[in-house]
Amino acid sequence: QVQLVESGGGLVQAGDSLRLSCAASGRTFGSYPMAWFRQAPGKGRNFVAAMNWSGLTTDYADSVKGRFTISRDNAKNTVYLQMNSLKPEDTAVYYCAARSESYAAYSRQENDYSVWGQGTQVTVSS
Repeated sequence: QVQLVESGGGLVQAGDSLRLSCAASGRTFGSYPMAWFRQAPGKGRNFVAAMNWSGLTTDYADSVKGRFTISRDNAKNTVYLQMNSLKPEDTAVYYCAARSESYAAYSRQENDYSVWGQGTQVTVSS
């Protein structure tokens, strides 16, 4: 079973950048689609970005398109979320997630992901 640990969150000002990392342990995760979700205070968990197993195909929520970039380094068993031009509305706990079916399509649906990290807090001040 793959285990995921996020890092890189913090407190930044509007317009700043952050890079989140998601390190996988256990089985190699190179064949699994990966995604980032986020949960703002008092709200549900929402899709942010996803990529297929190779990293060649990606998908983004409209709210982050053009500002966030998802990428992966399968040799390091790590997925990244580069976040630029951060806004106060990006404040949330960010979660990394993996599907458990090798070579499956990525998805925007939370229920399609069976492995989750513990989350990392991102706070953007205005």
